[in-house]
Amino acid sequence: MTTVTTVKTTVEYKHLFPLKEVPFGIAGYYILYREVTMPYKDRQVIYLVGKAVIESSCCSTGSWVYASVPGYVVGWHTSEQDGSPVSEVEPIKDPAEREELTKIIEEKEYIDIVYFP
Repeated sequence: MTTVTTVKTTVEYKHLFPLKEVPFGIAGYYILYREVTMPYKDRQVIYLVGKAVIESSCCSTGSWVYASVPGYVVGWHTSEQDGSPVSEVEPIKDPAEREELTKIIEEKEYIDIVYFP
């Protein structure tokens, strides 16, 4: 008897509302400026541009603008969660694609860091 195991390669991405401060811990908050989709290698990539702010910390305060890249869009607004649309995305694992996308996003946006959750 042969057993076939299917590995799920997609995750749910809950769309956030722009310009709403989201606290993290007691130190500060982040705020999403915008959500962007762009074509890349015959697919659509979704990324977010936002700002993180540390207001109260034992060591320092500061802020930085970031881009977060959830991945390739597989299904757009396929469901809803707590009043927000949810899309299905495939996280980008390939280091070469991550590097290329980082360069593309850095050229398009004025940001401090690009990360792939």
